[in-house]
Amino acid sequence: MSTVIRTAEELEGDYPVASGTRSPAELLALAREIAADPARWEHAVRHDPHTRTYALLHEDDDVTVWLLCWSPGHDTGFHDHDVSSAGVAVARGAIVDERLTLHGAPIARRLDGETGATIEPTEIHRMRHPGGEPAVSVHAYSPPLVRTGAYEIAADGRLLRHAQPGEDALVPPRRLRDPAPSVVGRPAGRRADVARAGRPEPRHTRGT
Repeated sequence: MSTVIRTAEELEGDYPVASGTRSPAELLALAREIAADPARWEHAVRHDPHTRTYALLHEDDDVTVWLLCWSPGHDTGFHDHDVSSAGVAVARGAIVDERLTLHGAPIARRLDGETGATIEPTEIHRMRHPGGEPAVSVHAYSPPLVRTGAYEIAADGRLLRHAQPGEDALVPPRRLRDPAPSVVGRPAGRRADVARAGRPEPRHTRGT
């Protein structure tokens, strides 16, 4: 027998799902729309060979949209987006999306200007740069990304999940102590359309 000790209203504050949540397909369409319009993101592109850089392009109560800049060797490690769905469109170059499987190698897809990705909240995935020219991608999340889970395999084979704020760095487990990705800019208001490129802000160091 189970006993409910907290009401749904009390739990909602800890685990919010916005009433205006968009589907993964809608998020991909939004990401593609923004990726197809360089005027909305080109000013924020900055490539750093040592770490991903990113900029917040849009933020409201239901959706956040980020621009990510990739160079060879950049890798998020396996992670989830907690309760958020995602849509990813590549504006320039290519990246690789891998979905974790229980048996065998991850399911990998190369994403480019013709191929985007939708990500359900229940999926564990990883994104990385495949090498070659730098890449630029647009990532839309709904509800806005609040938490992520980063995964690693313990020495005894257990799969471990590390919960963390959505704006903290995502890196492969073997490099958890590496410097966090750089921030190009973050708008001051909750409903800004385009991030202002500017000085990096510590703490706002997210992955994808």
